[in-house]
Amino acid sequence: MPTATPRLDNTLPFVSVRIAVLTVSDTRDSTNDTSGDTLVKRIVEAGHALAARALVHDDKTAVAAQVREWIADPDIDVVITTGGTGLTGRDITVEALRPLFDKEIDGFSAVFHQISFTTVGTSTIQSRACAGVAGGTYIFALPGSTGAVKDGWDGILRWQLDSRHRPCNLVEIMPRLNEK
Repeated sequence: MPTATPRLDNTLPFVSVRIAVLTVSDTRDSTNDTSGDTLVKRIVEAGHALAARALVHDDKTAVAAQVREWIADPDIDVVITTGGTGLTGRDITVEALRPLFDKEIDGFSAVFHQISFTTVGTSTIQSRACAGVAGGTYIFALPGSTGAVKDGWDGILRWQLDSRHRPCNLVEIMPRLNEK
């Protein structure tokens, strides 16, 4: 399967975005949140600001409340969640987030699955990774495995959250997300 090679225009300035990371898990805590740690490390290495970080249990109300709080915070541009996107009864992240979306970013899921297929094969169908925009804030829901976080960040978010990425990127349209 052919893949697109990311292109950066280094004549353009890099714009750091402020990203909040939410781990959704009943089994992780601050001492063993490897997926959250991996995501935070990549965000900082890319030159972005870690605006907030939290861990909540697989509870739809708690997930939605935390993300709503971050959507309302003008100092947060992007929310990335890890965990709770599977098929089991406890996987509720997607159900918590979708009602918050003003618009869904359908292409995120499609591209995530394309990338994930190259690393885990048909097992990618067990993920319900999704993304949307709410109140001018981007929200991305990644699976809870460290490998899936790497697929999502390294293959998509690293590039779409880089203002130098061409032919276009999510950063350049951020000021227009709340247009009427």
